[in-house]
Amino acid sequence: MERRVSFSKQKILEIIKSHPTPFHLYDEKAMKENARKFQKAFSVLPGFKEYFAVKALPNPFILKILKEEGFGTDCSSFPELLLSEKVGIVREDIMFTSNETPLGDYKKAKELGAIINLDDISHIEYLDQIGLPKLLSFRYNPGPGRAGNVIIGDPKEAKYGFTKKQLFEGYRITRKKGVKRFGLHTMVASNELKEEYFIETARMLFELAIEIKEKLGISLEFVNLGGGIGIPYRPEQKEVDYNKIAKGIKKLYDKMIVPEIKGMKIYMECGRVITGPYGYLVSSVLHMKHIYKDYIGVDACMANLMRPGMYGAYHHITVLGKENAKNNETYDVVGSLCENNDKFAIDRKLPEVALGDIIVIHDTGAHGHSMGFNYNAKLRSAELLLRPNGKVVEIRRTETVDDYFATLDFRKVKAFR
Repeated sequence: MERRVSFSKQKILEIIKSHPTPFHLYDEKAMKENARKFQKAFSVLPGFKEYFAVKALPNPFILKILKEEGFGTDCSSFPELLLSEKVGIVREDIMFTSNETPLGDYKKAKELGAIINLDDISHIEYLDQIGLPKLLSFRYNPGPGRAGNVIIGDPKEAKYGFTKKQLFEGYRITRKKGVKRFGLHTMVASNELKEEYFIETARMLFELAIEIKEKLGISLEFVNLGGGIGIPYRPEQKEVDYNKIAKGIKKLYDKMIVPEIKGMKIYMECGRVITGPYGYLVSSVLHMKHIYKDYIGVDACMANLMRPGMYGAYHHITVLGKENAKNNETYDVVGSLCENNDKFAIDRKLPEVALGDIIVIHDTGAHGHSMGFNYNAKLRSAELLLRPNGKVVEIRRTETVDDYFATLDFRKVKAFR
């Protein structure tokens, strides 16, 4: 089944006149509709707040759109904190979860009044160099207690979070140091399509919250269930049912939490599912190569979209103007990096492709441009926003050679011997 794009070939040809390929294009209307659908489903949960994972799509235009829909931000670095601040997302609308964190990052998070979610028990003493805030959260790693998945890995092999024993010790230590308010967080899977997985994550954290109350006398202010809701990259896959997850968590909350902990809030920090399906990498066919296999050489490369080369991830491809043609040809769709894993698709069935065709790679609205890099001196592509009125706004320009050279001092090179 062919997946459709939300724009025509004619529209893309108009855009290319002022914005040459490759570029990432985001559909604002579809993104906002999805954000509202997400919010409506999870609003059944007490005090629900979604903290958009900035790493998925770190662009202030996108953050501003999501802020208008009531989203906060999940940040993991100093620049991500600055991005949030610049669009007016501050204080407890920011969840700061980081690992191996520089003290300056913690200082900025504290200045902004963000919720600091610590990744390791040793970070308590480290953060205390600038003084502990009155509200702290800890990231829990269940180890062998849960199974992860391919992207995030097996929890017991993951570098993230506190063990259960460390978690209880962390609450004891920080309470003695004057912390008054507490939260609990976990993140155990990424791009997961099974609704039950998230309900079971809630059960795990609810059980832990009750045990913390019983053994330490601490009533958690919130539980952050993390993110990880996946998207259907493949045409045969189905979207995750937000309502099914929300209702399942609410049922557990009413049964487990209501009798034990008063007013505990539920947070999430999804990224991929919020913006991922509404972004596209648009690229032009430059070359056709026929050796032991048939190759389509495009002007985008792994530097524009790392996931297929890094994870072997599937991203659907549409050849614009040939949506109704039969997929009778088999190609590898490749970029120009000096690496053989620079492939967007391997043995992919597509319509017959010709030089100059425009291909659209789907689902690049999360972990697409944000994972870009400059290997082979590739310049990072533009990001464009398709507005609901049909206009296109450049929300990040294409990098230039001057940008690439900006951190080099050629005057010193000239004098160097």
